[in-house]
Amino acid sequence: MNKLWAPWRIKYIVNIKTKGCALCAAQKKRNDKKTRIVVRSKHSFAILNTFPYNNGHLMIVPYRHVASLEKLSDAEILDMNKTLIKIKKALKKVLKPEGFNIGINIGKVAGAGIAQHIHIHVVPRWAGDTNFMPVLADTKIVSQSLEELYAKLKKVL
Repeated sequence: MNKLWAPWRIKYIVNIKTKGCALCAAQKKRNDKKTRIVVRSKHSFAILNTFPYNNGHLMIVPYRHVASLEKLSDAEILDMNKTLIKIKKALKKVLKPEGFNIGINIGKVAGAGIAQHIHIHVVPRWAGDTNFMPVLADTKIVSQSLEELYAKLKKVL
């Protein structure tokens, strides 16, 4: 069996057992640097994913704790989309990705890690950003620290 030393994963393991919504907890802390909230708007915020699929993986989250699109108001939907566009522009400037995966996982069976609080994933992509590691070792490599990326995004936002 291959082992990959990843001590930062303990936060994820511990948080799974934590009661309550991690997204609600993050936005209520009001310590944006610690929670890695890169931008706040009237109805939503953008936060770096602590356990990213790829470098620059963010989530656009409504402040209101709702599980489905149908429960969002028109103002919340518009605000989330404006925040999405703002984040996409910032990621383009900072990371220069060649494309993006943007999507919403609705429900646990659809892959939602936090199914009770809807959010939009924004994942920058580059040609060749998948290599042999995920295929052969079932391991994804993220090449930039969240702290470094947070600082760079805050400069352009």
